[in-house]
Amino acid sequence: MEQQKGSGKDKNIHSGHRQRIRDRFLKTGLDGFQDHEVLELLLFYAIPRGDTNKIAHQLLERFGSFSGVCDAPIEELQKVPGVGASASILVGMVSSLSRRYLDDKYAAGTVLDTTEKVGSFLKHKFVGRTNEVVYLACLDNKKKLLYCDILTEGTIDSAPITVRRIVEVAMRVAAASVVVAHNHPQGFALPSNDDIATTIKLRNALDAVSVQLLDHIIVAQDDFVSLADSGLFVGM
Repeated sequence: MEQQKGSGKDKNIHSGHRQRIRDRFLKTGLDGFQDHEVLELLLFYAIPRGDTNKIAHQLLERFGSFSGVCDAPIEELQKVPGVGASASILVGMVSSLSRRYLDDKYAAGTVLDTTEKVGSFLKHKFVGRTNEVVYLACLDNKKKLLYCDILTEGTIDSAPITVRRIVEVAMRVAAASVVVAHNHPQGFALPSNDDIATTIKLRNALDAVSVQLLDHIIVAQDDFVSLADSGLFVGM
Protein backbone atom coordinates (compact mmCIF):
# COMPACT_ATOMS: atom_id res chain seq x y z
CA MET A 1 0.00 0.00 0.00
CA GLU A 2 1.13 3.52 -0.72
CA GLN A 3 1.89 5.79 2.23
CA GLN A 4 2.17 9.56 2.43
CA LYS A 5 4.04 11.52 5.07
CA GLY A 6 2.22 13.92 7.35
CA SER A 7 2.15 15.38 10.85
CA GLY A 8 0.16 13.86 13.70
CA LYS A 9 -2.37 16.68 13.38
CA ASP A 10 -2.77 16.00 9.64
CA LYS A 11 -3.28 12.31 10.34
CA ASN A 12 -6.06 13.07 12.83
CA ILE A 13 -7.79 15.38 10.34
CA HIS A 14 -7.59 12.83 7.54
CA SER A 15 -8.68 10.03 9.86
CA GLY A 16 -11.81 11.92 10.87
CA HIS A 17 -12.60 12.79 7.25
CA ARG A 18 -12.16 9.19 6.16
CA GLN A 19 -14.49 7.95 8.88
CA ARG A 20 -17.16 10.45 7.87
CA ILE A 21 -16.93 9.28 4.25
CA ARG A 22 -17.19 5.64 5.33
CA ASP A 23 -20.17 6.40 7.58
CA ARG A 24 -21.98 8.13 4.69
CA PHE A 25 -21.44 5.10 2.49
CA LEU A 26 -22.72 2.73 5.18
CA LYS A 27 -25.90 4.81 5.54
CA THR A 28 -26.72 5.65 1.92
CA GLY A 29 -24.36 3.75 -0.37
CA LEU A 30 -22.89 5.97 -3.08
CA ASP A 31 -26.11 7.96 -3.53
CA GLY A 32 -25.29 11.64 -3.20
CA PHE A 33 -21.53 11.11 -3.52
CA GLN A 34 -19.66 13.32 -5.95
CA ASP A 35 -17.16 11.67 -8.27
CA HIS A 36 -14.13 12.79 -6.29
CA GLU A 37 -15.67 11.37 -3.10
CA VAL A 38 -16.18 7.97 -4.74
CA LEU A 39 -12.53 7.97 -5.77
CA GLU A 40 -11.50 9.09 -2.29
CA LEU A 41 -13.36 6.19 -0.71
CA LEU A 42 -11.77 3.75 -3.13
CA LEU A 43 -8.29 5.14 -2.56
CA PHE A 44 -8.62 4.77 1.23
CA TYR A 45 -8.00 1.04 0.78
CA ALA A 46 -4.78 1.47 -1.20
CA ILE A 47 -3.40 4.60 0.48
CA PRO A 48 -3.75 4.11 4.26
CA ARG A 49 -2.62 7.62 5.20
CA GLY A 50 -2.57 10.99 3.48
CA ASP A 51 -4.83 13.34 1.56
CA THR A 52 -6.71 11.19 -0.95
CA ASN A 53 -9.07 14.11 -1.64
CA LYS A 54 -6.27 15.93 -3.43
CA ILE A 55 -5.30 12.81 -5.37
CA ALA A 56 -8.92 12.21 -6.40
CA HIS A 57 -9.21 15.75 -7.77
CA GLN A 58 -5.91 15.38 -9.63
CA LEU A 59 -7.12 12.14 -11.23
CA LEU A 60 -10.36 13.73 -12.38
CA GLU A 61 -8.53 16.77 -13.72
CA ARG A 62 -6.08 14.61 -15.67
CA PHE A 63 -8.56 12.10 -17.12
CA GLY A 64 -11.65 14.28 -17.38
CA SER A 65 -14.30 12.17 -15.65
CA PHE A 66 -14.86 9.28 -13.26
CA SER A 67 -15.18 6.83 -16.15
CA GLY A 68 -12.08 8.34 -17.74
CA VAL A 69 -10.13 7.62 -14.55
CA CYS A 70 -11.39 4.03 -14.36
CA ASP A 71 -10.63 3.41 -18.04
CA ALA A 72 -7.14 4.91 -17.92
CA PRO A 73 -4.13 2.59 -18.41
CA ILE A 74 -2.38 1.56 -15.20
CA GLU A 75 0.86 3.23 -16.26
CA GLU A 76 -0.95 6.53 -16.89
CA LEU A 77 -2.64 6.43 -13.48
CA GLN A 78 0.76 6.04 -11.85
CA LYS A 79 1.91 9.33 -13.37
CA VAL A 80 -0.41 11.17 -10.97
CA PRO A 81 1.49 12.10 -7.78
CA GLY A 82 0.56 9.82 -4.90
CA VAL A 83 -0.80 7.02 -7.07
CA GLY A 84 1.39 3.96 -6.80
CA ALA A 85 1.03 0.35 -7.89
CA SER A 86 -1.67 -0.65 -5.39
CA ALA A 87 -3.88 2.39 -6.01
CA SER A 88 -3.57 2.19 -9.79
CA ILE A 89 -4.47 -1.50 -9.84
CA LEU A 90 -7.44 -0.96 -7.54
CA VAL A 91 -8.81 1.88 -9.68
CA GLY A 92 -8.03 -0.04 -12.86
CA MET A 93 -10.12 -2.99 -11.66
CA VAL A 94 -13.36 -1.00 -11.41
CA SER A 95 -14.57 -1.36 -15.01
CA SER A 96 -13.53 -5.02 -15.21
CA LEU A 97 -15.30 -5.77 -11.93
CA SER A 98 -18.43 -4.05 -13.24
CA ARG A 99 -18.44 -6.26 -16.33
CA ARG A 100 -17.81 -9.39 -14.27
CA TYR A 101 -20.68 -8.55 -11.90
CA LEU A 102 -23.12 -7.95 -14.75
CA ASP A 103 -21.96 -11.04 -16.66
CA ASP A 104 -22.70 -13.13 -13.58
CA LYS A 105 -26.04 -11.42 -12.92
CA TYR A 106 -27.26 -11.96 -16.49
CA ALA A 107 -26.09 -15.50 -17.06
CA ALA A 108 -27.27 -18.28 -19.38
CA GLY A 109 -31.05 -18.68 -19.44
CA THR A 110 -31.77 -14.96 -19.59
CA VAL A 111 -34.67 -14.28 -21.97
CA LEU A 112 -33.78 -11.70 -24.64
CA ASP A 113 -37.06 -11.33 -26.49
CA THR A 114 -37.10 -7.57 -27.12
CA THR A 115 -34.63 -5.12 -28.62
CA GLU A 116 -34.44 -3.25 -25.32
CA LYS A 117 -33.52 -6.41 -23.42
CA VAL A 118 -30.94 -7.39 -26.02
CA GLY A 119 -29.38 -3.93 -26.10
CA SER A 120 -29.31 -3.56 -22.32
CA PHE A 121 -27.80 -7.02 -21.90
CA LEU A 122 -25.04 -6.47 -24.44
CA LYS A 123 -24.32 -2.81 -23.72
CA HIS A 124 -22.74 -3.44 -20.33
CA LYS A 125 -20.23 -5.86 -21.86
CA PHE A 126 -18.44 -2.92 -23.45
CA VAL A 127 -18.00 -0.95 -20.22
CA GLY A 128 -14.45 0.35 -20.02
CA ARG A 129 -13.36 -1.11 -23.35
CA THR A 130 -11.15 1.22 -25.36
CA ASN A 131 -10.74 -1.06 -28.41
CA GLU A 132 -13.43 -2.41 -30.70
CA VAL A 133 -14.73 -5.78 -29.54
CA VAL A 134 -17.18 -8.16 -31.20
CA TYR A 135 -19.61 -10.21 -29.08
CA LEU A 136 -21.81 -13.08 -30.17
CA ALA A 137 -24.99 -14.04 -28.30
CA CYS A 138 -26.72 -17.30 -29.24
CA LEU A 139 -30.38 -17.92 -28.35
CA ASP A 140 -32.70 -20.91 -28.41
CA ASN A 141 -36.14 -20.92 -30.05
CA LYS A 142 -37.65 -19.25 -26.97
CA LYS A 143 -35.04 -16.47 -27.05
CA LYS A 144 -33.23 -17.82 -24.00
CA LEU A 145 -29.51 -17.18 -23.88
CA LEU A 146 -27.40 -20.23 -24.69
CA TYR A 147 -24.01 -18.63 -25.15
CA CYS A 148 -22.37 -15.21 -25.09
CA ASP A 149 -18.70 -14.43 -25.47
CA ILE A 150 -16.13 -12.26 -27.23
CA LEU A 151 -15.41 -13.33 -30.78
CA THR A 152 -12.64 -10.88 -31.61
CA GLU A 153 -10.90 -7.83 -30.18
CA GLY A 154 -9.40 -5.30 -32.54
CA THR A 155 -7.97 -1.81 -32.40
CA ILE A 156 -9.42 1.52 -31.34
CA ASP A 157 -11.39 1.85 -34.59
CA SER A 158 -11.83 -1.63 -36.07
CA ALA A 159 -12.45 -5.27 -35.20
CA PRO A 160 -13.00 -8.07 -37.72
CA ILE A 161 -16.32 -9.92 -37.69
CA THR A 162 -15.50 -13.46 -38.81
CA VAL A 163 -18.58 -14.89 -40.50
CA ARG A 164 -17.28 -18.47 -40.55
CA ARG A 165 -16.52 -18.40 -36.83
CA ILE A 166 -20.02 -17.10 -36.02
CA VAL A 167 -21.66 -19.84 -38.07
CA GLU A 168 -19.49 -22.50 -36.41
CA VAL A 169 -20.35 -21.34 -32.89
CA ALA A 170 -24.07 -21.02 -33.68
CA MET A 171 -24.17 -24.59 -34.99
CA ARG A 172 -22.10 -25.95 -32.12
CA VAL A 173 -24.51 -24.63 -29.47
CA ALA A 174 -27.59 -25.45 -31.59
CA ALA A 175 -28.74 -21.84 -31.69
CA ALA A 176 -32.05 -20.90 -33.29
CA SER A 177 -30.97 -17.28 -33.60
CA VAL A 178 -27.98 -15.07 -32.89
CA VAL A 179 -27.23 -11.44 -32.11
CA VAL A 180 -23.91 -9.85 -33.00
CA ALA A 181 -22.73 -6.72 -31.20
CA HIS A 182 -19.70 -4.50 -31.47
CA ASN A 183 -18.70 -1.12 -30.13
CA HIS A 184 -17.49 2.19 -31.51
CA PRO A 185 -15.24 3.41 -28.66
CA GLN A 186 -14.38 6.71 -30.31
CA GLY A 187 -17.53 7.40 -32.27
CA PHE A 188 -21.30 7.21 -32.41
CA ALA A 189 -23.61 4.20 -32.36
CA LEU A 190 -24.20 4.43 -36.10
CA PRO A 191 -23.44 1.69 -38.65
CA SER A 192 -20.68 2.23 -41.18
CA ASN A 193 -20.89 0.95 -44.75
CA ASP A 194 -18.60 -1.91 -43.70
CA ASP A 195 -20.94 -2.75 -40.80
CA ILE A 196 -23.90 -3.00 -43.18
CA ALA A 197 -22.00 -5.05 -45.75
CA THR A 198 -20.77 -7.48 -43.08
CA THR A 199 -24.29 -7.81 -41.67
CA ILE A 200 -25.66 -8.76 -45.10
CA LYS A 201 -22.91 -11.34 -45.59
CA LEU A 202 -23.48 -12.78 -42.12
CA ARG A 203 -27.25 -12.96 -42.53
CA ASN A 204 -26.91 -14.87 -45.80
CA ALA A 205 -24.42 -17.32 -44.26
CA LEU A 206 -26.67 -17.99 -41.26
CA ASP A 207 -29.76 -18.38 -43.45
CA ALA A 208 -27.93 -21.19 -45.25
CA VAL A 209 -27.77 -23.19 -42.00
CA SER A 210 -31.29 -22.21 -40.80
CA VAL A 211 -30.12 -19.85 -38.06
CA GLN A 212 -31.73 -16.42 -37.82
CA LEU A 213 -29.63 -13.28 -37.48
CA LEU A 214 -31.91 -11.58 -35.00
CA ASP A 215 -29.98 -8.32 -34.78
CA HIS A 216 -26.68 -6.50 -35.05
CA ILE A 217 -26.22 -4.09 -32.15
CA ILE A 218 -23.75 -1.21 -32.25
CA VAL A 219 -22.73 0.32 -28.91
CA ALA A 220 -21.12 3.68 -28.22
CA GLN A 221 -20.76 4.98 -24.69
CA ASP A 222 -24.18 4.52 -23.03
CA ASP A 223 -26.07 4.34 -26.32
CA PHE A 224 -26.85 1.52 -28.72
CA VAL A 225 -28.46 1.15 -32.13
CA SER A 226 -30.30 -1.90 -33.44
CA LEU A 227 -29.79 -2.48 -37.15
CA ALA A 228 -32.97 -4.57 -37.19
CA ASP A 229 -35.07 -1.79 -35.65
CA SER A 230 -33.44 0.77 -37.93
CA GLY A 231 -34.98 -0.96 -40.92
CA LEU A 232 -31.63 -1.98 -42.35
CA PHE A 233 -32.63 -5.66 -42.41
CA VAL A 234 -35.51 -4.92 -44.77
CA GLY A 235 -34.58 -5.96 -48.28
CA MET A 236 -31.35 -7.69 -47.23
